Amino acid sequence: MSTFKRRGAVQIAEAANGLIDPVLQRKAGINTALIGSWDEIAGSDFADCTRPEKISWPRRNADRPGEAGGMEAGVLTIACEGARALFLAHAQGELIQRINGFFGFPAIRQIRIVQKPVNMHLRRRRGLRPLSASESTHLAELTAEIESEALRKALDRLGRGVYGSRRR
Repeated sequence: MSTFKRRGAVQIAEAANGLIDPVLQRKAGINTALIGSWDEIAGSDFADCTRPEKISWPRRNADRPGEAGGMEAGVLTIACEGARALFLAHAQGELIQRINGFFGFPAIRQIRIVQKPVNMHLRRRRGLRPLSASESTHLAELTAEIESEALRKALDRLGRGVYGSRRR
């Protein structure tokens, strides 16, 4: 009898996190949960101009037997854009508390700030072209019978995004 057990459908994010987390843990000491939750942790002031790079954990000293079981807090390296690093340096006490709250234990004792571009890899979105009269009426006809106002507005935004991204 096989020990393989079917779990059903698995989300791509779960499968990717299962593959990426061990590599990130080994190379940078962080996980995808921290990276994925960074916008909430950093807050609106720093979410767009910062990103966590790595956590440097202190080496354990085998010479001192009394410290063998404890976990020592590490140093989080954060990439920050330009002059915003000064503001981040002033707010690092609060940020350390938020990060430790995320982990649930005092994992970070210090933040090291490295100035470098953060959003360089992101492509800028092109603006959507305005819809023609026939496209607008067709979209209105498609969503006219939907009773839920919130759903109708969401589908209207989706339709405008689809129609607006196409070339004429």
